[in-house]
Amino acid sequence: MKKFLAILLTLSLALVAFAAVAEDIRVAMITDYGDITDQSFNQTTYEAAKAYCDANGIEFTYYKPAGDSTAERVAMVEKAADEDYNVIIMPGYAFGETIAEVQDEYSDIKFIALDVSAGDLGGNEPASNVYCAVYQEELCGYMAGYAAVKLGYTHLGFLGGMAVPAVVRYGFGFVQGADAAAAETGADVTVEYVYGNQFYGDADITAYMDNWYQTLGVQVVFACGGGIYSSAAEAAVKVDGAKVIGVDVDQAAQIDTTYNKEGLTVTSAMKGLGATVNTLLQAVVDGKWDEFGGKVDTLGLVGEDPDANYVQIAPSTQFSDSFTVDDYKALVAKMFAGEITVSNAIDAMPSVSITVNDRGTVK
Repeated sequence: MKKFLAILLTLSLALVAFAAVAEDIRVAMITDYGDITDQSFNQTTYEAAKAYCDANGIEFTYYKPAGDSTAERVAMVEKAADEDYNVIIMPGYAFGETIAEVQDEYSDIKFIALDVSAGDLGGNEPASNVYCAVYQEELCGYMAGYAAVKLGYTHLGFLGGMAVPAVVRYGFGFVQGADAAAAETGADVTVEYVYGNQFYGDADITAYMDNWYQTLGVQVVFACGGGIYSSAAEAAVKVDGAKVIGVDVDQAAQIDTTYNKEGLTVTSAMKGLGATVNTLLQAVVDGKWDEFGGKVDTLGLVGEDPDANYVQIAPSTQFSDSFTVDDYKALVAKMFAGEITVSNAIDAMPSVSITVNDRGTVK
């Protein structure tokens, strides 16, 4: 009985200590140029942070800058600091300059930056109160291209947003994956490749996609860059059998519902934004920030289990007999073991055997 009571007392003290830590932590998220309903970076980050904080009794809020500029993002950091938030989460490369401006001034605030690279920091090193995570987009891009060809699509398209490094890695990985699957299947595969030069869809880009689907005969387009997917989806719904591939998060439910066409989204190439948020907030709670602060980590595969990795394709992928869940697991296992390597170079289109029509930019 004494031993049982001692265990109970230890557990009680641990819970009290955890609650005390949680009370001292106040978490804020700042959106980039989007909002928390964008079905992409902002929404995924917001939902993960809110869920973690709600589950652990931690105060949480978010701020949306008035516009898309570093000054307006810095203003939100200042507002969060004035309101005593001491952990700030920032999703997206646009926060690079913001971090460079605020990290020293607000040294008592821990900044968690998602998809912010060393280059985005403008030559500045992250301070000890900053953690930056970037992702191996070329890996999940590869998975998406490989899956598309294995599922029977032979005329593919890549519609990037702006040609920033993350988008280019997605695209070049996509081309490499399609090439590998074509080599296995013997399929004659063509990839049309273009950047919209913006992170949103519009009439001009939709018309360009109309031409791809209706005239060139493109079957599926990997729309990679914020809201630019809307132009690919708007064009795809006009053509029987035309499909899209989502990015960053599992976009199937959102795209299929928005455009009222079930099965419109073949798969999505995903980053583990939610997993990153959970890992870093837990580190704050556990007093292990020193293991992460001052780093720019590149996150990718951590094991053979696809669901445990920071890069993957969506659970909603339209698996079939030609590309099963087991096939996907086998692919990931080979990638993790190093049997399959994917170049992360972004200086030139990968050298592949399939046909790639590099069409530059829409505008």
